[in-house]
Amino acid sequence: MNDAIHYIERNKDQILQTYQELHAIAEPSWQERNTSRYLQDKLSAAGLTITAYQGHYGFIAEMAGKKEGVIALRADMDALVQEIDGEVKANHSCGHDAHSTMALYTALALKNSEANLRHTIRFIFQPAEELAEGALQMMEEGVLEDVLFLGGIHVRPHSEVAFGKSAPAILHGSSATITGTITGTPAHAARPEEGNNPIEAASFLIQALMQIRLTGNKKFSIKMTELHGGETSNSVPASARFTLDVRAETNDTMDALLEKARHIIQNTASLTETKITYKEEGYSPAATENTDAIGLARQAIASVLGEENAENPCISQGAEDFHFYTWKTPHIPATMIGLGCDLKPGLHHPQMSFNTDALIYGTKILTQLLLNADQKL
Repeated sequence: MNDAIHYIERNKDQILQTYQELHAIAEPSWQERNTSRYLQDKLSAAGLTITAYQGHYGFIAEMAGKKEGVIALRADMDALVQEIDGEVKANHSCGHDAHSTMALYTALALKNSEANLRHTIRFIFQPAEELAEGALQMMEEGVLEDVLFLGGIHVRPHSEVAFGKSAPAILHGSSATITGTITGTPAHAARPEEGNNPIEAASFLIQALMQIRLTGNKKFSIKMTELHGGETSNSVPASARFTLDVRAETNDTMDALLEKARHIIQNTASLTETKITYKEEGYSPAATENTDAIGLARQAIASVLGEENAENPCISQGAEDFHFYTWKTPHIPATMIGLGCDLKPGLHHPQMSFNTDALIYGTKILTQLLLNADQKL
């Protein structure tokens, strides 16, 4: 057991306390002021160099190495806004407090153990993952400059990765949102022939979207998740608003799916004699598999948990803006580890919880991952 891993063992209680403290100060996307300050204070006190940016609360913390090139680890900081027991508030139901805790103590373990690092180690603390905007912002700040390897971690539901195990990659799919308005012609409900019902046009759109077929065997889904129209029972409304949730296993499949959706929306407007305006937003790309990065992650997991507890990459129907990093810079070996932690009932559930003992071995895995990458790249 190396000195960095020993440091984590000695500081188990502090790791769990830090998680509780970060959990208590949950903040929404782009509002992570206290979270960012908390992390910066601890990292600065340990001697890491902090670089903050104007206009948001993302930052990087670095340990200088002896040669060119950077080994990087990314963590997200923001929380969701949810209703809990009748109160609407920020809530860490996606585990970003766990990710920040593990990245923080990975940094502290490497710094306090005086590890013989070859490269600069950069810790990227990112805002606004939940809006699929934070990774793009951090890339604009240049956080991937000179990066030779990028790692990440995400707690996983018990149905994906069991407690005591970890996966060397999470293969998220691509996701997007389409929001639109259907404009028809209002009329009295007793004389519907004098109007043009946008709700009926929406039903036509739903049925048409359900008929989409794509070549190949890649999974996808497109479904209407919101529909708002009308205020009274005896009037045909003038307009209706809708939202489509769009998901695909690969980026190519997403491109084909969005093209089909555009055609169907235009065709629906023509056939129903309505006007449909819409916009595509919230796009997140699918994961890009990098065998070298996955190999380094598998070695780190096996070193900490044993080879028998290193799972295959897990496939997730969710999305993650970490994959913007690999989508925009495919030459950088990168992977996001899936941490088994007995997470129930599921990510984004207001009552999500997990076995916090996983924070200890998750931190060890990340520490070993960075040490491995530093030596092999």
